Amino acid sequence: MTKALILNTSVAGAASVSNRLTGEFATQLRQRDPSVEIVTRDLAADPVPHLLPETVAGIRATAETETERAALALSEQLLAELKAADLLVIGAPMYNFGIPSTLKTWFDYVLRAGISFRYTEKGPEGLITGKKAVVIETRGGLYSEGPAVSLDSQEPHLRTMLGFMGVTDVVFVRAEKLGFGPEAVSAAIEGAIAELGDFADNELALAA
Repeated sequence: MTKALILNTSVAGAASVSNRLTGEFATQLRQRDPSVEIVTRDLAADPVPHLLPETVAGIRATAETETERAALALSEQLLAELKAADLLVIGAPMYNFGIPSTLKTWFDYVLRAGISFRYTEKGPEGLITGKKAVVIETRGGLYSEGPAVSLDSQEPHLRTMLGFMGVTDVVFVRAEKLGFGPEAVSAAIEGAIAELGDFADNELALAA
């Protein structure tokens, strides 16, 4: 593994658990492989603009106006970052049972027919292949098991979008029950950090 792309998406900034965990994971990667190159994009501090009537053709049709060409240029930049990465790391807090709108917008810019996926006679085919992804999910409640599983629109959505463009080797690391008090928060964070460390150890050993 030589290059990782980290997407931070929490609006909580320094108070964000997902930002803390992506930072911890970046440290773990550097400790295990000092040569690793890490690119971090903060989609909360520097959001990708939502598609608008005056920009959407730059992504889904032919860019003709200045604003459409600007949208296309940003899409190409985001795709270049994604294609260059061996590992995609997404910090994804749960907002209202789903993902932050800025993360959805990032997908809107990189999910492009003929570029990151294509339609064939056998159905859609992802073109962003040969990559691994780690999705760090932070949640106030417990959604991976129990009665609230059906309310989880976060993980299935992310799995679908990643898989649609060919990223199918995905590990989900969950820090849950963050709204259950200090002890639950500490346990969730410690468990997630340990799980990320195990992933770093195993994946970097395989890549050596």
